[in-house]
Amino acid sequence: MSKKIAIGSDHAGFEYKQLLITMLEESGYTVADFGPSTGDSVDYPDFAHPVSSSVEQAENELGILICGSANGVAITANKHQGIRAAIAWLEEIAVLARQHNNANVICIPARFIDIELAKKIVQAFLTTDFEGGRHANRVNKIACM
Repeated sequence: MSKKIAIGSDHAGFEYKQLLITMLEESGYTVADFGPSTGDSVDYPDFAHPVSSSVEQAENELGILICGSANGVAITANKHQGIRAAIAWLEEIAVLARQHNNANVICIPARFIDIELAKKIVQAFLTTDFEGGRHANRVNKIACM
């Protein structure tokens, strides 16, 4: 694996972020950790924006964001024109987000799934390609210009 992955969380997702970084590095990914560096209470936009910007600017290929429900980080990430952030609570959702929506950031709800499922979701997201074809026209209509 040579993919460069950006990752960030809030305090609710901090533990999962640390465990996912270990899994990713052991799998050969290059990981850019945008924080936080502790489990102390933080504001999720402070971490979701830098992760999203790094993906939008092609510094990292894909992004992973983790918070309690995944809603806050997903809403924040999707403010970026070049980001298609998807909330995933099942592997199949992550696969479809990549195949059909060309999602480039996956958002994990740490308070609602266990770490083993989170790892499977991330792995599915990172190893699934965009199908293009009929989906490409739809994806091209997402951004507001």
